[in-house]
Order: sequence, then structure tokens, then C-alpha cells
Amino acid sequence: MYLQLRGLTYWTVSTWLLLNCFFIYNPHPMHLLYCDESGTTADPNQKHFVLAGVSMFERQSYWLSSRLDTIAERFNPGDPNSLELHGNAMLAGRNFWRRFPLKQRSEAIKEALSAFNESHISNKLFACIIRKEAVSPNNPVQFAFEQLCSRFDHYLMRLHKNGDTQRGIIIFDKSTYEKTIQNLATDFRTIGHTWGVVRNLAEVPLFLDSKASRLIQLADLVAYSIFRKYEKNDDQYFDIISNRIDSEGGVIHGLFESL
Repeated sequence: MYLQLRGLTYWTVSTWLLLNCFFIYNPHPMHLLYCDESGTTADPNQKHFVLAGVSMFERQSYWLSSRLDTIAERFNPGDPNSLELHGNAMLAGRNFWRRFPLKQRSEAIKEALSAFNESHISNKLFACIIRKEAVSPNNPVQFAFEQLCSRFDHYLMRLHKNGDTQRGIIIFDKSTYEKTIQNLATDFRTIGHTWGVVRNLAEVPLFLDSKASRLIQLADLVAYSIFRKYEKNDDQYFDIISNRIDSEGGVIHGLFESL
């Protein structure tokens, strides 16, 4: 069963209720980190695996979703909610996107990334780029998630130290890595990770179907843009969002590379 929120994105009722319970009963504002991966761990023809996320205060999500809905509506005015903004499919011209020329598809990706770049200054980008052979035989998903989770947690800690206490939730696209990430997140909150115990996350990660969330789709576009830069030496998309990587005092905190 699905619920339509404000004429925009569709969420399952259970997910919508769960998020609202967090917002109602949590005494602090909530920061959301929408994440997705690009590249596959099993493909020997791909050198890199990317895990990336866009972080935003809960009230910023409506504005960004609206911007992305406008893009989808331009390509499919009859049923914009059914159209997923997925970087690989858009650039390759697969399925629905094959009817549009490459320039138009590429500009749509850039417009979506620009929406994030033009959003509130508090919205941040976090990314982990793993050269798979650099961490072999370890699992690049585990390696990347540990980095992403701890860096988001440290970001929330910095906010707290500056008098802006916020709790966080990480929201992933449903994928084959769901069970791995759930188990890792539980361990991080109880046993700890390499740099300590996660202290600022309200719950273990949530998993949504990307078709149900424009912001998961945005995370996909961000991850794909980063993957293109490292895998294909194509930085035309990454350059749009590179200045949104979490940093403070000239120190970049939100980007990790294992190359």
C-alpha cells in the first residue's frame, strides 16, 4: 500500500509512519543522509566502487524533491511519478530514456545535480571511492560504509559541539547489500567501528525502493557522477557538486579515497 505525500513522491505507509515517529518523538532536529552506490563489487571490468550520500535537514527534503519532480514532469508530463531519475539509464539511454537525445538526457542529470548544488548551504555531500583491488580481499561495501557512517556521525558531532544538536538517519536504496549494511550498522552502534562507536544516529539505516523517493534518486545521480569521474575520467557532472562535500576550516571531511 502506498501513500502520496503533497502530490510528490510515493512512500510505503509503514515507512512514512516510521519516519514520522522519529520526527515526533525525537527531541532534536533530524538530519537525513540519502545514500546509494555506483559500480558493482563483482564486475571485474570495473575498477571502482562508490558509496555516496546527500545529507540534509529534514525540512529541506520537500524543496529538493519538488525540484526533481519538475524535471521528471518535463520528460513525462502524463505520469511523472512513474519516471525514475537514474544516472546510468539516463546517460545510456535505456528503457524510457531511449526516446530522448543524449544532450537532453545529459542536461537533465546536470539540472538535478545543480538543484542540490543550489540548495541550502547546510546540505552536504559525503562520498567514499574505493579502488577494489586496493582493499582486496576485503569487502569494498563494508569498507565504504564504515567510512561513510563514521564521517556522517562526526559531522553530526561537529554540529552538536557548535550548539546545533541533531540526530541522524541514513536512508539507502534497497539493494543486494541491504543485509550487510544493516548488520554493520548494528555493530557500529553497539561494538563500534575503527574510530569508535556511532553516537548520533537515531536508528539503523532505513531502506526504500528508489522509485519511491526522489532523494534516493538524487543520491544515485551523485554516486554515478563520482563513479564517472574516477572510472571514466569524466568530471563534467562531479564538478557541479564538488563544492558541497562536507568540509570545515579548509579541511575536507566528507570525501574518502582508497586508490
